[in-house]
Amino acid sequence: MTGDLLTKLTAVARGKRLSSEELANVLQQVYVKGDNGSKVLLVPYRDRVSKVPIYPTPSAKLASDAPHFPQIPPSAKPNINLTFLRQLRAILFRVGIPSLRSKESLIVFLHSFFLVLRTVLSIAVAYLDGRIVRDLVSADGKGFLKGLGLWFLLAIPSTYTNSMIRHLQSKLSLRLRTRLTRYTHDLYLSSFPHLRYYRSGLEGVDQYITADVDAWAEALAGLYGNILKPSLDLLLFTSQLSRSLGVRGTFLLFGNYYITVAILKAVTPAFGRLAAVEARLEGEYRTGMGRVGREAEEVAFYDGGGRERDILTKAYTRLIKHINSIYKIRIAYEWTEDYVIKYLWSAAGYGLIAVPLLFTRTKRSLGVQTGDSDGNRRPVNAVAGRTETYISNRRLLLSLADAGGRLMYAYKDLLELAGLTTRLYTLLSTLHNLPQLPIGEHEAIGEIEFSHVDVSVPAAVTNVEEERDTPPTASQPLVKDLSLVLNEGDHLMITGSNGVGKTAVARVLAGLWAPQGVGAHVRRPAIKDEDGRMGMFVVPQRAYMVTGSLLEQMIYPHSYMDFLETGKSERDLMDILEMVFLAYLPEREGGWTTRKEWRDVLSGGEKQRMAMARVFYHKPRFAVLDECTSAVSSDVEGRMYEHAKSLGITLITISLRPSLMKYHTQLLTLTGDGEGAWTLARVGTAAERREIGIEREIESLEATLNEVAGWEKRVKELDEMLRAREE
Repeated sequence: MTGDLLTKLTAVARGKRLSSEELANVLQQVYVKGDNGSKVLLVPYRDRVSKVPIYPTPSAKLASDAPHFPQIPPSAKPNINLTFLRQLRAILFRVGIPSLRSKESLIVFLHSFFLVLRTVLSIAVAYLDGRIVRDLVSADGKGFLKGLGLWFLLAIPSTYTNSMIRHLQSKLSLRLRTRLTRYTHDLYLSSFPHLRYYRSGLEGVDQYITADVDAWAEALAGLYGNILKPSLDLLLFTSQLSRSLGVRGTFLLFGNYYITVAILKAVTPAFGRLAAVEARLEGEYRTGMGRVGREAEEVAFYDGGGRERDILTKAYTRLIKHINSIYKIRIAYEWTEDYVIKYLWSAAGYGLIAVPLLFTRTKRSLGVQTGDSDGNRRPVNAVAGRTETYISNRRLLLSLADAGGRLMYAYKDLLELAGLTTRLYTLLSTLHNLPQLPIGEHEAIGEIEFSHVDVSVPAAVTNVEEERDTPPTASQPLVKDLSLVLNEGDHLMITGSNGVGKTAVARVLAGLWAPQGVGAHVRRPAIKDEDGRMGMFVVPQRAYMVTGSLLEQMIYPHSYMDFLETGKSERDLMDILEMVFLAYLPEREGGWTTRKEWRDVLSGGEKQRMAMARVFYHKPRFAVLDECTSAVSSDVEGRMYEHAKSLGITLITISLRPSLMKYHTQLLTLTGDGEGAWTLARVGTAAERREIGIEREIESLEATLNEVAGWEKRVKELDEMLRAREE
C-alpha cells in the first residue's frame, strides 16, 4: 500500500491531473526526494501540481565559505568603507550570486541592458523633443507630423523598457532573498556536530533571517538600478551636452557636480548606524510579541496581561522614539537635498543653457540649417534653431538633474544598506565561526561510555577567534569525574534533587554540551546502525509539538516521505497510540491529516504521551527520558515503560519518582553537595527493584509525615503572632 502511494505521488510530481485523494496526499507530503540530495516541492494549483526543485547547500560549500566571513569586532560601526565593501563582497559573491552561470547573473545582465537602453532612449527623446518644437516654431507642418509619429513609435520601447526595469529589479530582489534565505536556513539549522541554532547566542535571530534578509535584498536590488542608471545618464548626458555647451559650459557643469557632492556629503547623517539600530529595536519588539504568543497560557494563569503590555509598550516606545529621531534628522537633510537638487541644479541648468546662446557663437548654436543632399539650401531660421538647441539641452539638463538627484539619494540608501549588510554579516560570520562540538566516538555496537567526564555549564563564547586559541573556562562542575559504561539492556535511572545537574548529564550524553575535564572521553552508539535503527533518542522535559498534521506529530523528526519509506502504515501508528492510550486522538481531531496548533490543542499529559509514542515509532537502541512522564498517571507510565523494554529499548531515565526504579538495573545518584559527587549502584532482581522502589517511596512519604509536627507548631506560632498583633 505504501509503495503504491509513493508511486502515485511521484507520478503526481510529473504534472498529471490530481484527484481529491492525490491532492490530500500532496498537501500531506509537501515534497518528493530528487537526485543528489535535492528535494522537489509539490505546490498544488487547480487540478495540477507545480514542481519547485530545492538544492541544499553542501557541507563542503559551507566549509569553504567560512574563511570569507571572519568576525568583526563589536565596536565596529556600519559605514561606507573598505570593511563594508568586504562584507558586501562576501555576502553577494559567496551567497547571492555564486557564479556567472547562475540565474541571478542573467537577471543582472538583462537589468543592466535595459538600464543602458533607457538612457539611450532618453537621449533620443531629448533630441526628438527639440526637433518637434523646432518644426512647430518654423511652421513646418510636415516635419511636425513626422516628428509626432516618431514620438509615438519611440514611446513603445520606452514604456516596455520602464516596465522591464521594474520587473527585473523585483525579480533580482526576490532571487537574492531566496538564495540568502535558503543558505541561512542550511547554515543555521545544521545538524550534529554543529547545532548552530542551539548555540548561536544571537538575540532576535528571527528578525535577522526574515526582515533583515528581505530588507537587504530589496535595498541592494534597488540600489543597483539607482546607481548604474544615473551614472550612465551623467556620463552620456554630459557627453552630449558638452558638444553644445562648449568648454566654458562643460567646466561649469563639472563645477556644479563638485559643489553639490560637497554640500550633501557635509550634511548627510550616519544613516547606516541609524538603520542598524532600527532593525535591532524592531527585532526586540517582534521577539516580545512572539514570546506572549508562545506563553499565552502561562501568562493567562498569572493574569499577567497588564505586565506584558507594559513590557511591550516599553519596547515599542523605544522603537518609536528612535524612528522619530530619524525623521527629525531627515528634515534638515531632505530640506538641503531638495534645495540643492531641485532649485540649485535648475538655476545652474538655465545658466548652462545660456552659454552656447550668449557666448559660443557657432552655426550649430545659432541654429543655422544646412542644405539637403541635392544641394538646395533652406532659408536660415535662427529662432527655430535656437529653440531646438534650447529644448534639447533643457531636456538633457532636466534628465541630468534627475540623475544627479537619484545619485544623491542613492548615497543615503547606500548608508542604510551598509547598516543592513553589517547586521547580516554579523549573523553569517557568527554562525560560520562557531566551533563545532566534539564528535567523540560513535561505535557500531550498542554501548555508552563516560570516562573521567566533568559535567559543566559551557562558558559563553564572546570572541570566536580568541576561543580557538584559548578555550573558555567552564563553570564549577555539576558532576565531577563521571565514569560509567552502559550496555544494551542496562537500564539506568539518574536521580537527585533539583538543580544538581541531571539534565546536564543528558545534554553531554546527547552531544549538546562538550565533556569537560582532563582526559574526558564520551563514547556513544552509532547514530544509525546497518538496519537503519537509531542509536539514541532523547525526550526532553517539555514536549515539543511540530507544525504539521497529527501524523507528523507522531513521526517527528521524520517527514512524511521518510514515513512512507519505512514501510509502516497508519494501522501501525494506531497500534502505537493504543500503547500510550491516545487511540482516540485521530477520531477526536478529525483524522491523521488534520493540521492544528497542537501545542495548544493537546493537554500536558497528552503531549508527554505523544512524545513517548515517538520513542515507540523510532525504536532506538537507547532512549533518554528526561522527566517526560511527570504529567502521566503512574499506571499508564508503568505500562509505557514495560512496552519500551519489550521493544528492546534501553532506558536512561531522569526522574525523582521512586516508583520508576523497578524498571531499571542501575541507579546514578547525584548528591548535589557542591563538589560534583555521585554514586552508581546496581539494582538487583526485578523483585528487589520493585521492593526498593516501594521502600524508597515509603521512606519519602514517612519523611514528609515526620515534618507535619513541625508545620503544625509553626502554624500555632503564626496564629499567636496574629492574635497579639490584633490586640
